Amino acid sequence: MTGWVNACAADDIEAEDVTRFDHDGRTFAIFRSPDDEYFATDGLCTHEKVHLADGLVMEDTVECPKHNAAFNYKTGQVLRAPACINLRVYPVKEEGGQIFIEI
Repeated sequence: MTGWVNACAADDIEAEDVTRFDHDGRTFAIFRSPDDEYFATDGLCTHEKVHLADGLVMEDTVECPKHNAAFNYKTGQVLRAPACINLRVYPVKEEGGQIFIEI
């Protein structure tokens, strides 16, 4: 079922950082850009299913902590191998200091 799910408080994520959100057997990554915008992607690297919330976030890029694959977290696009499959991205909204993602 698709709908808006409360993922975390906006203050739980520092600017230019990521947090993990698990829901209904799935893992998501919630990002806060340097411009205080929020984004959400699948939480696991498409290469070897490592949690992206443990990766390095710089500007609009997240780097997988295992093999250094990189993705644009705003679009999900692969930026660097060994990953070759883009991340799925999800709509995000902020309401009342809470971050919601549509899944």
